[in-house]
Amino acid sequence: MTKRYGWLFSFLFAFACLSSCEKEHEQDAFAKEPQVEFDLDVIRKRGSLTALVDNNSISYFIYKGRPMGFEYELLQRLAKNLKVDLKIKLVSGIEQAIDMLNKGEGDILAFPLTITQERTQYLSFTDAHFNTHQVLVQKKPANWRMQPPQLVEKKLIRNPVKLIGKEVHVMKGSAFKERMVNLSSEIGGPIKIIEDSATAETESLIRNVATGEIKYTVTDQTIAMVNQLYYPNLDINTVVSLPQQIAWGVRKNSPDLLAATNGWLKDIKRSGVFNVIYNKYLDSPRLSLAHSRSEYSSLAGDQLSPFDDQLKKGAEQIGWDWRLIASVAYQESNFDPKVKSWAGAIGLMQVMPETGKYFGAKDLWDPNQNITAGIKFLKFLDRQWAKTVSDPEERMKFVLASYNVGLTHVSDAQKLTKKYGKDPTVWQDNVEYYLKQKSDPKYFRDPVTVVGYCRCDGPIRYVKEVLQRYEEYKLRIVA
Repeated sequence: MTKRYGWLFSFLFAFACLSSCEKEHEQDAFAKEPQVEFDLDVIRKRGSLTALVDNNSISYFIYKGRPMGFEYELLQRLAKNLKVDLKIKLVSGIEQAIDMLNKGEGDILAFPLTITQERTQYLSFTDAHFNTHQVLVQKKPANWRMQPPQLVEKKLIRNPVKLIGKEVHVMKGSAFKERMVNLSSEIGGPIKIIEDSATAETESLIRNVATGEIKYTVTDQTIAMVNQLYYPNLDINTVVSLPQQIAWGVRKNSPDLLAATNGWLKDIKRSGVFNVIYNKYLDSPRLSLAHSRSEYSSLAGDQLSPFDDQLKKGAEQIGWDWRLIASVAYQESNFDPKVKSWAGAIGLMQVMPETGKYFGAKDLWDPNQNITAGIKFLKFLDRQWAKTVSDPEERMKFVLASYNVGLTHVSDAQKLTKKYGKDPTVWQDNVEYYLKQKSDPKYFRDPVTVVGYCRCDGPIRYVKEVLQRYEEYKLRIVA
């Protein structure tokens, strides 16, 4: 009897474990349908739009400290239209991006997505941004510059029939694979379609063609044209598809976000703004080439400015990530060491003369002395706030606000926060809120305040913008 029940218990335990594992596997599986229930109202209440952005050299990059890109500029305008902040998540792989979208890890899929019937099962497409073709990416023959154009042409595939039996590498889950399958049927012979890993990027495959690691890949004509600037040895003139529509995607249960996005898209197309942005990134070869070759572009390296080394040394003194210091410098001066504000602040870190003198700077126009003085001031503020704000992440916000508007105004806001029963050690919705109230006589005349009136929308915006840019630097620039 004991053995029988023991066997039964073991069986039930194993069955329970198997069921649990299956459920866990189901949760981890590709999300074909939305697994969250929220739309534009929740996004607005949250105050931010999270965009999933393709990891390519067109959609999003950093250039001379400034976030840029075709998708990025459009998203900025969309977020402004929706009256929310923008948060970026870089994603490699279309399947992963759709999965993240449906699991609620993003609100909008801002990839240059080809509209296909299959994908309409998983997401809702916005109105089309533009039309493009798929093209074959192949390498020109060696010494192609020294050969007559007619000879070069003969060595390239122009008739898709010649792809029969050839290996063509495509991104996993991409419309390019679907097109190659259909093309195989159309030309009456099999193309060897090689799907690269889920994290492979279109541009990495293009690079592999340029370096000779693979023979062929397929991509959208717009992406191909920009990448041909980087790799002149590529040929992209063989069209392998009919015109196709490019759009963004949202969850199928987000009709309000879809309608708002389409309305905004219609407005910026009507006003001409869309065409300006399109021409800037997709139809301006010289600008694209400048971005790709600049040492201060994330497309070419990990530098933000000519002053990165000094910023890194300064960051060590305060224990901050140097990219955060760089974000402060960009916010203050756009990395211009010769700028002077209306109030008299000087140079990269916009240090006031009396502050510079206090911290030992003899010439604030000298970038090294300016950065050193700015860092010393930040360190001084950090020590002051460490007395009342123990959490380093929270303290950082107090320090940044104080760097912008002054220690006493933020200190006044902290006192008001405590007086009205909020948490004086927390920035958002607490000290930040009462700093904003310092333009109201009820608050700036309160006996606990020291310096009175302040129109403090600026420092609140300053903290938000510095930290947001810092997050964007972290996406593209190595620490």
